[in-house]
Amino acid sequence: MSATKRHLMQWGTGRPATAGSREPRHGAATVVLEDPGHLAAVLASGLAGPESVVFVPGHPGTEADTGPDSGPAVIGYEGSFSEPGGEGSIGSDFYLQVQSYGVSAYMSVVGPTLLRVADDNDFEAFLDDADRARHDGVFADFLTHPVMQLADLPALGAGPAGDGPLLRLHIAADGSLSTSPAGRRLGTLGDSPDVLAENWQRLNEGVAQACSVALGLVLPEDGRSAALAARPWLGRYLAAVEGLRDLRARGLDRLRVSGFGGRMVPALEAVPGADLGGDVPLLLWNEDASFLYGADASSGSGRRLFQLERKAAQAAEALLVLGSRPAAAEFADEEHLAAVDRFFTGVGLPLAGAAPVPAGR
Repeated sequence: MSATKRHLMQWGTGRPATAGSREPRHGAATVVLEDPGHLAAVLASGLAGPESVVFVPGHPGTEADTGPDSGPAVIGYEGSFSEPGGEGSIGSDFYLQVQSYGVSAYMSVVGPTLLRVADDNDFEAFLDDADRARHDGVFADFLTHPVMQLADLPALGAGPAGDGPLLRLHIAADGSLSTSPAGRRLGTLGDSPDVLAENWQRLNEGVAQACSVALGLVLPEDGRSAALAARPWLGRYLAAVEGLRDLRARGLDRLRVSGFGGRMVPALEAVPGADLGGDVPLLLWNEDASFLYGADASSGSGRRLFQLERKAAQAAEALLVLGSRPAAAEFADEEHLAAVDRFFTGVGLPLAGAAPVPAGR
């Protein structure tokens, strides 16, 4: 994926494009304008710095290479990256469709698509799909398609880590600023990056479930927070969706995910799991193969995939679910537990040590 597309995806999803990505020293990493007339004010106020990428409708664009001495890259686009039902394009070789979540199950996949939660109905559809995956192990097919991306992940259970006005900004036609087209107002054109960062922090302080900003214009906060609190595993679900999507792109399909509708080791299904956090590695399997998939800041993409033979996979699952080798010894032999634990700890993906998380509904 080109740097331009990575910036656009991190702006849409609210997640840094690669693990360990650092924020720019000045301004937001990615800025999307709805009105080209706002570009001069954006540059003058410091909202876009030398390392920023700014998407401007109808602009001829500048060089896409950014750096401390080059000034921000300005990328022209046509259409809209914000409105569900619309489409944005960059030149003649990149198109991004924008769909509301609720209609996506009934639409054909024709290319890169950003799925937005645009109202209560979309949010309910998202929760229904998450509940079905959690209890039955069935993930919505459209959501795990390699060209799909779910927008505003921090507000849907992924948590606010990495997000904020130093990662992404949307500047509406009226000059209001937020991290997302559906986000609560953080300021007005002319406000400094420091003001926006302070407002983002203030709006997220004390809320039951972060992030309260990214979907604040389209979802009542009480309902959103209550739904996330009832499902403390949503971050894990979003990680599983990402993992399934990534593996489908590699030609690996029809995979089950441990903790969603069952376990590879059936006896573990009755055990309260320690593997409910979104940053805990995933165990996936089908009749033919087993895989461990996890985030690792030391790798270039932030994601690593390992294929395991079945006994090693069962040992890995026991470590993930129980959180320690002594507890896992009831479900897997010590030799495999020790070997698997030692290997994955050595490569930066420890499987043991997670604290149990309430299962929720």
